[in-house]
Amino acid sequence: MQTIAYPSPSARPRRDSRSGLEPHVIVLFGACGDLARRKLLPGMAHLVLSALTPDIRVVGTSLEEMDDEAFRTFAGAAVREFGDQGLTDEQWADFASKLHYVPTSAGAEGLREVVTAVEAELGESTRRLHYLSVPPKAAPVVIQTLRDAQLVERSRVVMEKPFGTDLDSAILLNDQVHETFDESQIFRIDHFLGKEAAQNILAFRFANGLFEPIWSRTFIDHIQIDVPETLGLDRRAGFYESTGAYKDMVVTHLFQVLAFVAMEPPTALEPRAISEEKNKVFRSLLPIQPTDVVRGQYTGYREEEGVARDSDTETFIALKCHIDNWRWAGVPFYLRTGKKMAEGQRIISIAFREAPKSMFPADSGVGTQGPDHLTFDLADESKVSLSFYGKRPGPGMKLDKLSMQFSTRESVHAVDVLEAYERLILDAMRGDHTLFTTAEGIESLWERSIPLLDNPPAVKPYPPGSWGPNAVHQLVTPHAWRLPFERAWRDHK
Repeated sequence: MQTIAYPSPSARPRRDSRSGLEPHVIVLFGACGDLARRKLLPGMAHLVLSALTPDIRVVGTSLEEMDDEAFRTFAGAAVREFGDQGLTDEQWADFASKLHYVPTSAGAEGLREVVTAVEAELGESTRRLHYLSVPPKAAPVVIQTLRDAQLVERSRVVMEKPFGTDLDSAILLNDQVHETFDESQIFRIDHFLGKEAAQNILAFRFANGLFEPIWSRTFIDHIQIDVPETLGLDRRAGFYESTGAYKDMVVTHLFQVLAFVAMEPPTALEPRAISEEKNKVFRSLLPIQPTDVVRGQYTGYREEEGVARDSDTETFIALKCHIDNWRWAGVPFYLRTGKKMAEGQRIISIAFREAPKSMFPADSGVGTQGPDHLTFDLADESKVSLSFYGKRPGPGMKLDKLSMQFSTRESVHAVDVLEAYERLILDAMRGDHTLFTTAEGIESLWERSIPLLDNPPAVKPYPPGSWGPNAVHQLVTPHAWRLPFERAWRDHK
């Protein structure tokens, strides 16, 4: 995927001349972790070298003992391995000069000393963005460090998922964070909502007279949000064993995407209005019943290092849920995600109701290939497909399933696409909460999860490389899962 087109450093305008933002110090906690290495440091490099951001300094902090130069070496390796856009030596030197490091062992005073020194280079209007790339249980310690270091003023804090593991822990974590930061300063991140395709849902729904009138139970039969992964634990056994697929993916990602699909039209395209409509969806979500859930565990999971030999942690989950409001009454939403599955996909599939009566002959083929679908692909290359029946060329009346497809790669603006973390970091600097989760929203979701968390069904085994336990087909009956696709995406070149 292409991201930001970099002009040469000499041709690049002053960064704050376009962004309209004050200079920023980004304090990156967990700076040597896997997320920082794969996403955050490469994303920050791309942003810093673009004209989208103000002047920035990055202060990394982590358990590892290293100095500025060692951290720059670490970041350089991360940007080369995981960055989507190659950097020239001059561009890398420009970014590297903005990187600083202070080990956790230096304490709050050591952190304050480094941040204060960096702020002196940027001026009195400098703002702070604290990115907590740490496990949830470490978040209160980090918040306390920021309070002790007197780095709360003029700051915002970005918090990674999962935000709590149940209702009680989410309420406690919100209370702990609110002791130091106002809700307006807190940005609970979900990188799925930072994807171009996720935001395209809002454009499709609310900008087009073709789709807006039919976006309801009257015309939509069911909806699927399907995010299978081919990856395994990827050195995250300690985290995953205490979390599982539901807490790791459904509450923090799939339900957030569901809200974009199901929300009512906001009064304006602004953060407060969109957050309120998302929260209405969460309040209308019926409690998740164990009888509507299939939990799975891939064969061999219990032999993984760091996993209990009798582990009941699910590496796969599929569920049926309902939204109890006027628009969606009776429409099932099917969600599925899991590790070590047959393919890595991220799709939203809207299945429309079939015509009430067919005038076509029995052998025409109509109705044999399922309902019409509008499908959003949330992968890095955003795609949208609309399938429908059309006449097969030739004599007689034979019908085939056809599709119209669009890919962002076809757009003349493809080079402007931002990677999800890049977009969300930029939005946090702007103070834009549109793509972030509120305290009320996350607590609502945990509250509706209580029946499942209190009485989870037993995990069912499934072989790696499959589509999960066989029980998923009974869950979705009388419908069928859209994945695997019978008709592949067309290759747009």
